[in-house]
Amino acid sequence: MALSQSLQQKLLQRLSPQQIQLMKLLQIPTANLDERIKEELEENPALEVTEEGKEDYDENHQEELSDSNEDEYDGSEDEYDNIDISDYVNDGDDEVADYKLRDDNYGDNEEQKTIPLRVETSLHDMLIDQLGMLSLDERRFKIAEQIVGSIDDDGYLRRELSSVVDDLAFRQNIDSTPEEIEELIKRIQHFDPPGVAARDLQECLMLQLIRQQKDGREVTLAVKVVEKYFDEFTKKHYEKIQRGLNISDEELKEVITLILKLNPRPGGNVGEINKAESYIIPDFFILNNAGKLELTLNSKNAPDLRISEGYRDMLKEYDRGAKKDKRQKEAVLFIKQKIDSAKWFIDMIKQRQNTLLSTMGAIMHYQKDFFLTGDETTLRPMILKDIAEITGLDISTVSRVANSKFVQTEFGTYRLKFFFSESLSTDSGEEVSTREVKKILSDLVEAENKKKPLSDERLTELLQEKGYNIARRTVAKYREQLNIPVARLRKEL
Repeated sequence: MALSQSLQQKLLQRLSPQQIQLMKLLQIPTANLDERIKEELEENPALEVTEEGKEDYDENHQEELSDSNEDEYDGSEDEYDNIDISDYVNDGDDEVADYKLRDDNYGDNEEQKTIPLRVETSLHDMLIDQLGMLSLDERRFKIAEQIVGSIDDDGYLRRELSSVVDDLAFRQNIDSTPEEIEELIKRIQHFDPPGVAARDLQECLMLQLIRQQKDGREVTLAVKVVEKYFDEFTKKHYEKIQRGLNISDEELKEVITLILKLNPRPGGNVGEINKAESYIIPDFFILNNAGKLELTLNSKNAPDLRISEGYRDMLKEYDRGAKKDKRQKEAVLFIKQKIDSAKWFIDMIKQRQNTLLSTMGAIMHYQKDFFLTGDETTLRPMILKDIAEITGLDISTVSRVANSKFVQTEFGTYRLKFFFSESLSTDSGEEVSTREVKKILSDLVEAENKKKPLSDERLTELLQEKGYNIARRTVAKYREQLNIPVARLRKEL
């Protein structure tokens, strides 16, 4: 325990305000970065947009307001600035990639312009909205926000309480306890969709049934089944359930039907909400130029920023003065603080761009074959540590970029975390990506005879015949991750 506390204290000391701010900026999508910059411009008069940037900024601000009829600033035209980041990625293959923020021909090709892609309202957005309705102080709200951020796309909270405690300590400098986390989880479990924030399927089904418990005897019986006979239910040992509860065939049928109507993936259908209103703007573009990959960072909504000349002149005027009264000293201090804050923010924006380019550049090199062919089976095993070692960035920084950013390729637009996967060995000793194995598994199920679907045992045999060293339990895990039901539920009558 003492060792854990010592390690935590050392890590906490390394998190400077600049690092915390950079982490927050990294999480902001390209489509929302303009709003963050606008906030800073409004709060700090020493920060301003250059005349060239201001023209685009104001013009497109008005266009967005006109299009949306809302008092909301949504962005400018695509803006690209030259930057050389060759030092950020350690790979000597000059023929592989060309890093740019501006491609002189990019704007002339209509097919290569930014294509906003529709994306459904996310589960996390929905949960954050509901979080705002809880009466929480700032600290507890941040803890609850961390919990919501740990919920996966299916609606499950699969992280251990101790891991959430560590995340809060290392990333947000917040000390918490498993008991405090658990109490907030219980409150979040009352959110919609029903079953959200469950730790496993049993808890997920139970949460949904509890919402219906006032609806009669069959719901009460269903609660007992999930609570006391869950193992029997999953194995379809219905006779044991019937004997244990002393119920009739008809009651058993009603209870089983009710449970089967529950949603095992409460987060799975959230995306249908407001489908037409939400869009993704890619953070990166990768083009295949005659076999040479070109990486472009989309710096939309990031106008050229500078320190206000007026504030510089004011500071010079005050410095020329001989004696200063108390009011003048306060004015000088205010001006210096605003100028320092503006310099700091400009530096953070530049660091954000460099970090994004560095991370995506390393991923592009690592997964070069995929970006050239679009073939998922060519994806190499790649974990966060691999990219962290190449870029020199912290693993948590790479994770933030991978989880919140998108890249547009000629084969489609992908979230960066799509390219990360563990490895599996073949008979020849070669390491292959688990994503490759999942793709083959998915193909096998898709091609199966639905009247005689393949069992996990048979799927394991088929994969082993193809040379993959894989256990049945691993096949079952991958099948579940692909949201493929067990064989008996895939059977068509």
